[in-house]
Amino acid sequence: MKTAIKIPPPYVTLAEIAAVAARVKGVVEQVRVAMLPPLARKSAPTFSSMQLAAICELDKGKLDYQIKKEVLPPGTVSDGRRRFTLAETRTWARSLRAGKLRPEGCEAVTISVGNFKGGVSKTTTAVTLAQGLSLRGHNVLVVDCDPQGSMTTLFGVLPDTEVESDQTILPLCLGETDTIEPSIRETYWPGIDLVAGAPLLFSAEFALPARQTADRKFEFWNVLHYGIDPVRPKYDVIILDTPPSLSYTTINAFLASDGIIMPLPPSALDFASSSQFWDLFTDLTEQLVTARGAHKRFDFVDVLLARVDSSDSAASHVREWITAGYGKMVLPVEVPKTTLTATASAEFGTVYDVVTAAANPRTYRRAFDAYERVVNLVEEQVQAAWLRQQIGAASDTQQPQPSVAAVGV
Repeated sequence: MKTAIKIPPPYVTLAEIAAVAARVKGVVEQVRVAMLPPLARKSAPTFSSMQLAAICELDKGKLDYQIKKEVLPPGTVSDGRRRFTLAETRTWARSLRAGKLRPEGCEAVTISVGNFKGGVSKTTTAVTLAQGLSLRGHNVLVVDCDPQGSMTTLFGVLPDTEVESDQTILPLCLGETDTIEPSIRETYWPGIDLVAGAPLLFSAEFALPARQTADRKFEFWNVLHYGIDPVRPKYDVIILDTPPSLSYTTINAFLASDGIIMPLPPSALDFASSSQFWDLFTDLTEQLVTARGAHKRFDFVDVLLARVDSSDSAASHVREWITAGYGKMVLPVEVPKTTLTATASAEFGTVYDVVTAAANPRTYRRAFDAYERVVNLVEEQVQAAWLRQQIGAASDTQQPQPSVAAVGV
């Protein structure tokens, strides 16, 4: 009896892959159009009196007093409830929190959000942090260094079809400009400007080493550092979202930063991956910075426990490993894994974009409170960084300083 010959499935050709890519791009565009208004794209949220009071650290009595003074925007009353636009909320925050904003003579504190792996809430953390800081009155610039453009998408811009190369950091990487300033655009969120990311940024991974090969004096790792310099005095905080790898752009982002935040889910594989990430980063900085007689210091490096599943019994053990390994770098807050954050992401938003009336109150409060705590902790570190800038400036005026190599100063 003859054995039937099994016929293997056909090969998948490059043409078929291209067709799938085009189809998926079309679906993404349809989803984006369905989720976002076709003209306004995304609209900024409004805030209740209670939310405004929390942001400005006021009790209800003091809030009512400020409204009666008629100095700050009174908001709009509808159905007996007072709501404030985001712009009005920022006006209140900048007035009543003036002592916590950037001191005169200081410049933006630059923060990179990075991790070796995708799916760890890296982009969500970066965007939520930007929104939270903006709500507190800070002027924020976000720079999407990831060719996937996830941060750009969360701001209502489709990377594949709505971003040109001159709206990204690519001209900087190619040597066509020495500043990111021309690439900056406004967003739907007052107080946050954007340098977009798009698939064309993959070219930077070839351009930077090519320039290094052509010119041995060229420092590929410092391109973003110098490119940001002209705009540092114009913003309070600059947040860089990096690719999920230790790429040339990730190295640039880290060495341009004053602080680093690594979102890290409490899973064994993510913890092991984070170890590899820092090993590689240490090796690279040894070659690029220390071996060249230069130095690089960070105001802070944070590890943020993210996507924490309270029902996962193994997570508690991994938390202990993370705390043992990273020590004081671990922020004293955990961002829970909730259906709310998943839904917000699917709708191209964050917890700050969610309409509270449409959310489960308990779930919303868990996620919102966690991110609010993260924003508060990071803001405290930003303020400490400004204090160091002031101390450094005062020291510079009192005595001459020795020259320092250019890398990461």
